Amino acid sequence: MILQAVIDIAEICARKGVQDVVLSPGSRCAPLTLAFARHPQLRVRTVPDERSAAFIGLGMAQQTGKPVVLVCTSGTAAYNYAPAVAEAFYQNIPLLVLTADRPPEWIDQLDGQTIRQSHIYGGHVKRSLDFPVDATHPDSQWHAARLVNEALNEAYAFPEGPVHLNIPLREPFYPEEGEVFAYASDVKIIAEMPSSFGFTTEVWLTLTAELKQYKRVLVVAGQGKKDEALHQSIQNFCRVTGAVFVADTISNQQSEGETINYHDVFLGAKHLQTEPTLKPDLLITFHKSLISKNLKLFLRQQEGMAHWHVQPAGMVADTFQKLTRIIRTQPQEFFTRLNQLDSVQINPAFTQAWHSLNHQGKAVLNSFQEESPFSEFKACYQVLRNLPTNSLLHLANSMTVRYANLIGVAENGGVEVFANRGTSGIDGSTSTAVGSALSTDKLVTLVTGDMAFLYDRNALWHNYLPQNLRIVVLNNHGGGIFRMIEGPRSQPELRPFFETDQRQTAQKTAEDMGLAYTLVKDEAALAQALASFFDASAGPQLIEVETSSPENYDVFAQYRKAVQGIRLG
Repeated sequence: MILQAVIDIAEICARKGVQDVVLSPGSRCAPLTLAFARHPQLRVRTVPDERSAAFIGLGMAQQTGKPVVLVCTSGTAAYNYAPAVAEAFYQNIPLLVLTADRPPEWIDQLDGQTIRQSHIYGGHVKRSLDFPVDATHPDSQWHAARLVNEALNEAYAFPEGPVHLNIPLREPFYPEEGEVFAYASDVKIIAEMPSSFGFTTEVWLTLTAELKQYKRVLVVAGQGKKDEALHQSIQNFCRVTGAVFVADTISNQQSEGETINYHDVFLGAKHLQTEPTLKPDLLITFHKSLISKNLKLFLRQQEGMAHWHVQPAGMVADTFQKLTRIIRTQPQEFFTRLNQLDSVQINPAFTQAWHSLNHQGKAVLNSFQEESPFSEFKACYQVLRNLPTNSLLHLANSMTVRYANLIGVAENGGVEVFANRGTSGIDGSTSTAVGSALSTDKLVTLVTGDMAFLYDRNALWHNYLPQNLRIVVLNNHGGGIFRMIEGPRSQPELRPFFETDQRQTAQKTAEDMGLAYTLVKDEAALAQALASFFDASAGPQLIEVETSSPENYDVFAQYRKAVQGIRLG
């Protein structure tokens, strides 16, 4: 018989707000599969490849804001979840990872699909728990239900993240004939109320008194979800004081004419890295990672700069080696309260310098794109400038996300941007976009490179291909980013060992998986393809942009040279 405690895992999940479950087939996990598949309130999908399944679940949780349950069988299947689990940990995305396991007495006894699964994800989960192997005693039943509640409460708690529950299961895995399979009506539910993360009047008075001493305040947004209320509170603060607001593409805070969006362009001019007029005396940051290496290098060399990071709870990274204060509150509350100040005044030369360079950066970028020959950089520019409003953009890692950060999305109203910048790997970009598309009615566009796309083809190997999915593959037939980097570019082993020359295309994958396929090799062909690409009724589509890695490098080298002409004053 199947233990009631295992069946009730699904019931507890449903009662605590879980909506989506991603299963990967297996025998040891059969009791879990049946428990979730038969539950009337849960959306359950099957994805055979565990690595893709986990990233698809991550993409779903990005959109819904609720934990997605992952279920796999025992053995190395659990290890295949690891890349997505690590990404979710650093992006603060809630997942409940359920791994079926052999009973503990069979570990290390050379039984099939048996490895050491307890705490398999190490430090990349918020908690790792072991389900009781037998739950027939009332205390064991209480323990089992309590663990499921604790796991979900931890996944929900700020900062959100993945939680692992390892579940040892003995045979039989399937209900016997005539056996009742039902969810308990009185399952144990432990509700946890969220904290407001407010701070005291005394702390506020200390911050405001100190803030008034600073004359060059720079606000920098890390990766985060679109939040209009937060954006308005920061904009109000900047309008009143003259503070400067810098926003990477993945911050989802870019606004044309208000935020500094082309910092990655103009800070590429080497002489501006040491320009004293740009130097902040106070840096205020919130949310997660940055893409812009130019900005990170600039901030790391600012001696004497104070750095405040605003975050309600959890680990805070000292990314720029200048961290002086951690402010434990929500960013919106912090900036809203700052708007009440009337005596903070920023040096106008500081504000004007940043906005003047932002204007020049935009002008140089646009002018270069108009005049330069076709390349993957220009192709990315064309795609991003044609994105429909109120849509989602997913960016693969490597050069794609870097191109996009230079180009920006401020001119595309309502576009929300996602990228796996927690670990910055290429392994699950397509799967994450698929999961996102499965959880929204909005159009989802993935811009990816050939290596990232080929690496994650199993993202499309299932029966749930989203009709709102659009994929653009920038195929330079190798890891073109290594030609852009000084170290590997100068090595004789560049082509065979870094760029990993490959001659495959995306055509067969698109045809096998049911996406309409278009190959383009020049600007005119791409413009023609894009004319119908974003039609909501067109179904899933893939455009492959074929370019040459050496030519891409030549164009990007010309761009870097053009940027050096940006001057202040």
